Amino acid sequence: MFNFLFIFAAYSIITLNRIELKMEIGQEEIYSKVLRAGRRTYFFDIRETKASDYYLTITESKKFTNDDGSFFYKKHKIFLYKEDFSEFKDILSEMMDYVIKHKGQEVISDRHEKDFKPEHTSDLSKDNSSNFTDINFEDI
Repeated sequence: MFNFLFIFAAYSIITLNRIELKMEIGQEEIYSKVLRAGRRTYFFDIRETKASDYYLTITESKKFTNDDGSFFYKKHKIFLYKEDFSEFKDILSEMMDYVIKHKGQEVISDRHEKDFKPEHTSDLSKDNSSNFTDINFEDI
């Protein structure tokens, strides 16, 4: 029985090491760029396929804070292959042009943050006298 457990444990370790090695080989980074944008970070990575071709991964990593003060990251990833580059680039450019055309270049980044609180501005020039009752203190 001991021999069986020893062989099983050794086989499991070898299998896990082979899986990790395959993952490392299959995702070798060739070229990378990073864009930091507030709480978000974008990673652009060129990787190599098993067939020795290249593809692009775009990863958005966003930092969040737990109630206890610790933090964690949520990640979203896009895999983009060469055969899709041209059309992807055209549509991305079209969409960005649309946003700029309809909303301008001004960035309103605070409004989409979960803890955004609009500034309360009071309009002192507005006549609010109709909201009050006129009291004459001599009548009291």
